[in-house]
Amino acid sequence: MTEAPRLEFVFEARVAIALAIEMGETPRGRRRMIPITGGAVEGPNFKGEVLPGGADWQIIRPDGVAELTAQYVIRADGANIAVINRALRHAPPEVNARLLANEKVDPALVYFRGSPTFAGASPKHDWLNKSIFVCTGERWPDGVKINFFRVL
Repeated sequence: MTEAPRLEFVFEARVAIALAIEMGETPRGRRRMIPITGGAVEGPNFKGEVLPGGADWQIIRPDGVAELTAQYVIRADGANIAVINRALRHAPPEVNARLLANEKVDPALVYFRGSPTFAGASPKHDWLNKSIFVCTGERWPDGVKINFFRVL
């Protein structure tokens, strides 16, 4: 029997956001874009900042599940690292309504998981290009906290 993969915590990102820009109901669901305005990244062997200018594109499906695709840049040790994080977020309807209204919600009530990828040219951070990652997220009224784990 093959051993199950293990997870190694690599860093936490605290991402600041602006108010959502609503596109309205589309054939696939409610479309939104949330501008990313900055943030901080810190872990045992990794520290950096989230640069302003990224965005989290969202589709809120008719079943209440949010399909998220966040694209932004982390600067660490003078190097820029591109991040694309695809995630799903869902909760009971009353909790989802509070999330979409930018209210504070207990993260334990929300399923928020993602599969980020990284792309960077710095030899120091090449390990980000060569591993699989997963993450957990927490949505707050003024931002998002994401914990990133490398699959071992």
